[in-house]
Amino acid sequence: MRLSPEQIDSIHLFALQVGGPKATVRLFGSRLNDSARGGDVDLLLEVPAPVEQPALLAATLSAKVSRLMQGRKVDVVIHAPNLMHQAIHDIALSEGVLL
Repeated sequence: MRLSPEQIDSIHLFALQVGGPKATVRLFGSRLNDSARGGDVDLLLEVPAPVEQPALLAATLSAKVSRLMQGRKVDVVIHAPNLMHQAIHDIALSEGVLL
């Protein structure tokens, strides 16, 4: 995993700030490959309650993590009970690492 312990702690804290105390966050995609270089940061934010404004929630977490990562591109996928389940959710849940 190409994140430092400090980055992991910060991302976890940001997820709790935007998603609530029961939110979890998973890293998936190219950042899991230690031999790769560069690449964006792909996150799955899991929240147990319905989300009224998923785009705002994703953008807020993305901006916080992007600032932490010196402007690196951050993609956030939201998994919540009221949102349509998509194939990307299956990939993130099966391959992702809980932070």
